[in-house]
Amino acid sequence: MTKENSNWKQKFFTIWTGQAVSLITSAILQMTIIFYLTEKTQSAVVLSMASLIGFLPYAVFGPAIGVLVDRYDRKMIMICADLIIASAGGVLAVIAIYMELPVWIVMVVLFIRSVGTAFHSPALSAVTPLLVPEEELTKCAGYSQSLQSISYILSPAAAAFLYSVWELNAIIAIDVVGAVIACIAVALVHIPKVNIEQESLKRNFIGEMKQGLFVLKENKGLFTLLLIGTLYMLVYMPINALYPLISMEHFGGTPMHISITEIAYASGMLTGGLLLGLFGGYKKRITLITASIFMMGVSLTISGLLPSNEFIFFVLCCGIMGLSVPFYSGVQTALFQEKIKPEYLGRVFSLTGSVISLAMPFGLILSGAFADRIGVSHWFLLSGILIIGISVLCPLVPAIRKLEQK
Repeated sequence: MTKENSNWKQKFFTIWTGQAVSLITSAILQMTIIFYLTEKTQSAVVLSMASLIGFLPYAVFGPAIGVLVDRYDRKMIMICADLIIASAGGVLAVIAIYMELPVWIVMVVLFIRSVGTAFHSPALSAVTPLLVPEEELTKCAGYSQSLQSISYILSPAAAAFLYSVWELNAIIAIDVVGAVIACIAVALVHIPKVNIEQESLKRNFIGEMKQGLFVLKENKGLFTLLLIGTLYMLVYMPINALYPLISMEHFGGTPMHISITEIAYASGMLTGGLLLGLFGGYKKRITLITASIFMMGVSLTISGLLPSNEFIFFVLCCGIMGLSVPFYSGVQTALFQEKIKPEYLGRVFSLTGSVISLAMPFGLILSGAFADRIGVSHWFLLSGILIIGISVLCPLVPAIRKLEQK
């Protein structure tokens, strides 16, 4: 092993230490903004718009952003994206000193932060295989999932406490500091540059976007896995929005009950991420993905069948749902990082993120219409059955089974 490869852990964990700080401070700010908008407007429409703005840039601009990530220095893109996020927060903090923040200004800042994230996420995913040995990618994906789940656990409580004792601009300032720390961490690490063919720079923008799709379609297993994953997300993602509804409407709970389910889910996700980090060397990745989808489907099915006095079992199901997540998203990310050439990873990750983001609003509309008519518990049951069907379908596809082979 060369010296360059032997210190990959130092490089990876330096970057991810910075990302950990930034992710937690951003999650706290995001939750604080939700508190602020809820208190100021008491409007479900405003909160829905804020959620929409959160993933709209990725959905709409993802393929174009992927071209830029592959064309230019990914290290600089990550630093610039973090600086844009920090600058947007800084402007909001300054405005908050002099006046009560209008909703439209908050929305504009949320949009700018979302654009920054849309650049940062695919760049980080594309950089990871340049630093981490191929056989360690799945483990590192597990650690990343653990980091994300820690932010989910800490951010609601931290945001609630800070919002009660501090002004909004002080909380925004914390996120700015977090983004700056992330920039410094990335700047300290030497990241190998990808050799870009001069011909690709001469190619028109649309041609490069299409090339990302062609590269993905060439690997029939990954492309089919993406299609099945999109179907999975179409059914599953709306469930996130329905946790509060089933907790309060079906189980007769309070906001405290909602918090308990969220913590159970995030704790399960943390456990799953740590397990994947420790035992990520397991070679049967499609088996892990299939098992993850099946666990999610069974947990949702049981949740939909539970009587209204069995909230404790619903909490257990939420923990199992969270536990399953890293074994799907983390393992799939590692598969893409292994099997797609580094020079195309920015476009591929942006494209996959865009497809998943576009599936979310359709799923939300679909679930809203059905949940109101048939009841939220019945929607959980139906979603669970559909997801179990997806888990059965996944390993039956020959192209996906071939992904098990090196």
